[in-house]
Amino acid sequence: MNLAYRDIRHNLGRFLLTCVGLGLLLGVVLAMIGIYRGIVVDALTIARAPAVDLWIVEANTRGPFAEASRIPGDIREGIARIAGVSSAGSITYQTVETERRGGKLRLYVIGYEPARPGGPPKIVEGRGIARSRYEMVADRTTGLALGERIQLGRSVLTVVGLTRHQVNSGGDPAVYITLPDAQKLQFDLAPPAARVLLARGSAGASRDTVNAVVARLHPNASPDSVAETVRRWKHLSAITQAEQERILSQSLVDRARRQIGMFTTLLLIVSAVIIALIIYTMTMEKLKQIATLKLIGAPDRTIIGMIVQQALALGLIGFAIGATLIANIMGYFPRRVVLEADNILALGLVVIAVCLLSSGLGVRAALRADPATALGG
Repeated sequence: MNLAYRDIRHNLGRFLLTCVGLGLLLGVVLAMIGIYRGIVVDALTIARAPAVDLWIVEANTRGPFAEASRIPGDIREGIARIAGVSSAGSITYQTVETERRGGKLRLYVIGYEPARPGGPPKIVEGRGIARSRYEMVADRTTGLALGERIQLGRSVLTVVGLTRHQVNSGGDPAVYITLPDAQKLQFDLAPPAARVLLARGSAGASRDTVNAVVARLHPNASPDSVAETVRRWKHLSAITQAEQERILSQSLVDRARRQIGMFTTLLLIVSAVIIALIIYTMTMEKLKQIATLKLIGAPDRTIIGMIVQQALALGLIGFAIGATLIANIMGYFPRRVVLEADNILALGLVVIAVCLLSSGLGVRAALRADPATALGG
């Protein structure tokens, strides 16, 4: 006879309601883990999109993401001629806001040269940019449709392709345009401001300025060796892809990552306390029945097994409810939620450990129950 099963069956409605409440709490824990992973993935997405080996940025900076960086665009020709470099391209990054259907649309605009590294990694719908001006590839989260025309600055661009999961570390969806369009967007002034600049004699400055030059290397080339050559002879900062990812994960999103990690830990502690209180309450409610079991000679392991089984059933059913809930609604979060099998398995093991530890309070109360209380009124 399984005493835990019979006790749960006797109070099935209350037990299931408790499982649902605990499942909602564990669902929030899973969501926080997914958001935590999503922040890291989002931070690395734009840096991984060009599939390059080296980032050349302004001297003494860690740009173009962690710090501002501006270098002449024609640097790419010198970089492309360095031994070990197979191709190089100029790239710009800027955040803009535009209007669409009466509302504001915030975009992370990436300017690149279509024949060089720096473009979108994969087109899931439509085509890539084929013209030198006025075409755009947008991420699906922008809500833009193929053929839609949108104004950026003083130019109107047409969406010719859609990509997926291309967002910056702040969650703003990315759009890809040609480098001339991006430089026009960045430097083109309104006519009154242009006339003022002309009157001051400052209108002749070159617009061929970019945030970084990205380079792909030959398979047998050493990124560290090429980076050292750039620093020595071009007097610029050169960051390998591994270093760029480390900067992004440890510097750019470090505070948000630690804050969400701390909040997740607090939720797990709260879950442990709730499970312990629930099991303790359930145990105290049946102390007389436990005393009766002791009086008729039931061993302690039978009583301990009943309490531990109830704690595990409560935790695992609640975990299953929370995991099912998050798996069905994670697509509706404003930020990307990344949940992988190892995350879910790890949390499941943590829930089991928490249930075993939390059942200790109930076990302690049950073992201290006096068999003589079974004879009382």
